[in-house]
Amino acid sequence: MTSQEFQVLGMTCGHCVTFVTEGLERLPGVTAVAVDLSAGTVTLTSEKELGLPQIQTALEEAGYELADHPEGKTRASSGPAKPTNGSGRQP
Repeated sequence: MTSQEFQVLGMTCGHCVTFVTEGLERLPGVTAVAVDLSAGTVTLTSEKELGLPQIQTALEEAGYELADHPEGKTRASSGPAKPTNGSGRQP
């Protein structure tokens, strides 16, 4: 399993969280999506690392934009995504 964290632009409410989550959950191999609305970040857990174009397309189709994040933050994990405080560290 791998986790990738991205900054997403345009999320302002609970409906945004739903649209982003549902859009990213449709990607092949995705096992979990955790959205931190206050930080504007999304942590995506998947069987293997997904390419940025694939993630960007899913976000755009949901009505949101991937911030300039050439690589995202990626980390290997053996469990589900854990919420972060926006800095990539757990609270």
